[in-house]
Amino acid sequence: MILFSRSSLAIAASLALLLTVTGCQSLPSNTAPTEQNSSPDTSNDPMTTNQSLTEQALGIQSALANKDYASIISDIHPTLGVRFSMYAYVRPQSDKVFSRAQFTQYLQQSNIRFTWGEKDGTGELLVTPLPKYLETWVNAEQFDNQPTISVNDSKAIGNSINNLNQVYQDADFVEFYHGGSEQYSGMDWRAMRLVFDEYQGQRYLVAIISDQWTI
Repeated sequence: MILFSRSSLAIAASLALLLTVTGCQSLPSNTAPTEQNSSPDTSNDPMTTNQSLTEQALGIQSALANKDYASIISDIHPTLGVRFSMYAYVRPQSDKVFSRAQFTQYLQQSNIRFTWGEKDGTGELLVTPLPKYLETWVNAEQFDNQPTISVNDSKAIGNSINNLNQVYQDADFVEFYHGGSEQYSGMDWRAMRLVFDEYQGQRYLVAIISDQWTI
């Protein structure tokens, strides 16, 4: 027969109580929480959008300046095509519009001439093939030398009404502006506006608008 003293019983009871209390506590985990380094979403950031738009426009301007016209075909809007306006005032009923297929075709068939519109001052019709129009009228090469580039803002101010925002209400545009020379007091300024619209989440070229001083 084993006898327990009161002191032994007291110690045993204390140990049992301690085990009861600590036994319900979970052991500390050795696994550290995983840190997730997520980059901020900049898809709707105006600065990021404008930078991307400018980069696309610069690529098109460079291709046109280097007469590498075929390389902009993938930039042309798949359903709307691309419209060419001789001056700031866009004429939806008469300005020439080319689909991707037509643009490709008439780059190759460079003997086919189109009537693009009337020249300001003389009223003379501008009749020339597509490649020649791009080379001589659009003349993107003149914007190689430090042009003023702006997004959704026009620096060029002339006599011709600029109705871009009325015709392309939901579009964005990039303007290339050359301020002209001292010899002609800046009257020989030129501008080129590349207009873009979205289609299935991508941005495409819908218009190339030329602009200059008019009478």
